[in-house]
Parts: sequence; structure tokens; C-alpha cells
Amino acid sequence: MKIHIVTVGKPKFDYAKAGWNEYLPRLERRHSVRVTHLADRFADDAKKLLDTTEGSFRVVLEIKGRGFSSEELAAFLRERELAGQEISFTIGGPEGLPADFIRQADLAWSFSRLTFPHDLAMIVLLEAIYRADSINNGQPYHK
Repeated sequence: MKIHIVTVGKPKFDYAKAGWNEYLPRLERRHSVRVTHLADRFADDAKKLLDTTEGSFRVVLEIKGRGFSSEELAAFLRERELAGQEISFTIGGPEGLPADFIRQADLAWSFSRLTFPHDLAMIVLLEAIYRADSINNGQPYHK
């Protein structure tokens, strides 16, 4: 599967850097993964975000989006992998993503109704994708 992780900003806190360095290589072992960390000045720039994710199936992280269980996310990713199109996951800055970008996304995904710190959301994204991939590959995971 081709995965594109797009974030406004980079992980800043040590725990986030450690989580990023733990889960990104795990995903890269099985998939073609590219990462784009946009500068904070692009946080409200829908055009830049659209250009960055052009040609991909756009998934935005949005508190009002659809929730998935780990198994549901695994099924969704399996379907996307069969489609053969790159899938982009975009995390906005601390203020979220521009409304114009969200409207043009293929899917809005919510981790929870809770609001997460920006750095933590980056780690939750990577871990959730990794867990779903583990399910799809028949590997055990903690429930």
C-alpha cells in the first residue's frame, strides 16, 4: 500500500519523537510510506494541502469525522490497498484543518470525540495504521 502521512508541523516533544521513530519504521517495512511535514505557516492553506495530497485518497483527521474500531480500520485499509491508489492521512495544526480542505477530503476520520494534543495525534495515527496492518497480516495484537 502507498501511504502518505501529511502533518502541519513535526513532532516536537520527546515522547512524540520516540513514538514516531518506533512506528514509522514498522510501517515502512511493509508499505511504501512517504511523509510530508508542512511548516506551520501552511496550517490554514487549503490549496497547499490539496496540492500536497493531489492524486491520493484523502483522509483528514477531524473530530467530527467517522470513528473506526481497529478491525473496521483494518477492513477500510484492505479495501484501499486493493484500489491501488495512494492514501494520504492529514493532521492539521493545533487549530485543525481548513474547512475548504476538509470538504474536499474523501473521508474525515475521528480518533475519538476527545481532543488530543497535536503531537499525540501524530503517534495515535501511526499506531492505529500499524495495528490495522497487523490485523490484516494475521498478527496478534492486544485488544
